[in-house]
Amino acid sequence: MSGHNGWEPPVTWPGAHSPSTGTPALPRKIRPVTSEQTKTFDLSASFKAYDVRGIVGDSITAEIVEAVGAAFVDVLELEGQTVLVGGDMRPSSPEFAKAFADGAATRGANVQLLDLISTDELYYACGSLNAAGATFTASHNPAEYNGIKMSKAGAQPISSESGLKEIQALAEEYLNTRHIPAAATRGQIGVHDVLKGYSEYLRGLVDLSGSRPLKVVVDAGNGMAGLTTPAVLGDALLPKLPFDIIPLYFELDGSFPNHPANPLEPENLRDLQAAVVKHGADIGLAFDGDADRCFVIDEKGEPVSPSAITGMVARREIARAQAQGEATPTIIHNLLTSRAVPELVEHDGGRAVRTRVGHSFIKAVMAEEGAVFGGEHSAHFYFRDFWNADTGMLAAMHVLAALGEQDGPLSELGREYEPYVSSGEINSEIEDKAGAVDRVKADFAAEDIIVDTMDGSTFTANDGSYWFNLRPSNTEPFLRLNVEATDRQLMERVRDRVLANVRR
Repeated sequence: MSGHNGWEPPVTWPGAHSPSTGTPALPRKIRPVTSEQTKTFDLSASFKAYDVRGIVGDSITAEIVEAVGAAFVDVLELEGQTVLVGGDMRPSSPEFAKAFADGAATRGANVQLLDLISTDELYYACGSLNAAGATFTASHNPAEYNGIKMSKAGAQPISSESGLKEIQALAEEYLNTRHIPAAATRGQIGVHDVLKGYSEYLRGLVDLSGSRPLKVVVDAGNGMAGLTTPAVLGDALLPKLPFDIIPLYFELDGSFPNHPANPLEPENLRDLQAAVVKHGADIGLAFDGDADRCFVIDEKGEPVSPSAITGMVARREIARAQAQGEATPTIIHNLLTSRAVPELVEHDGGRAVRTRVGHSFIKAVMAEEGAVFGGEHSAHFYFRDFWNADTGMLAAMHVLAALGEQDGPLSELGREYEPYVSSGEINSEIEDKAGAVDRVKADFAAEDIIVDTMDGSTFTANDGSYWFNLRPSNTEPFLRLNVEATDRQLMERVRDRVLANVRR
């Protein structure tokens, strides 16, 4: 595991786990282009709202990445400062990390290569070292993809509204002129391992040493949780916890030979569900490719919804903050989480704040409100003690602590946090998304409902019996529907009525 648990990466990372001295030769320059090859670079296909993501060799190449590294330093004014660069287990990540480092060093930044890291390890590094950074990952996307998640010092997010567009524009300029100007002093490049520090930091936030013994199946999906789980929950680097960890697909393999590393899709949870039942485990944990999201399976092999996990962790974080003298701790939840979340928060003496979907919005509101915790329906969980960033591992630790401090099974514990019935997200491929929403509004006009447009259109029954949200995708011809109701029959009736209008 590149020095951990005996795993060797499929591609050698430069200077992996060597002292931070010297500057590895990184001969990555923007190549001269012949007249037949002359083209204008347009990176809009890979620059998204929150990150960069594209197909390797097409919309993301080492040449492009080098220019992005240079632009990253210039836009954030990082000349002479430290920039952190890591990557996941995808075959192209080491080459891309070196190219980004070379571009950053050309513009005068001192680069620390972080080796193989999960995305929340990058956030830990940017927070604890107070330095800007980037990691190469395409999260849950298929093997042919890679991408870049970037962060300012202190793990502050970078989005299209906070620097990403400017980085894109400057990178395009460097690519189209075939020239990255050299800074007065080229930056140095070294290596820094953050895995142990990350593991110790998380262990310090949630004390699991007093838990009752638990049998835990973890499906890493051949992603970065195969590295972080043994370090945090196992005894690879730290003293053993009272857990029997049963590994599933811990081999780091960016070709994802067993199943896609996207636990949001039910079919990708089936192996974990079967393993939990087979081994008589207390709980199952599934991480996505870059390990920043965590999904939970109970002892019966049934999923525990991310909304229930949000409620469970919110209760613990409210109690801890109150014990430290915080009168009314704030919890953030997006508008697609269960209504049970704000109800629980208010019952426990906290303050619930509702936001749009998306991590940049959540992180911004977390900072503005001084919130102690935030949760999304997509299994992103954010913590004030983790620089307002999302970490699947810390959420998993809270669930293990909640389960381990009482004697009942997870299925019973989870039911406390799931009083309503939800449809899950249902996508309808439709070009005229606005017209479909208008049809739904017309059909429900006679109902006693409230409609708000914070993010898409949310219809809420005044008697509290149901709500649903219709939200258009920004990048695909999809209209996304989420329904929640007090019972399954009502949920299905509302769901089918809305879909009949949408798909007409």
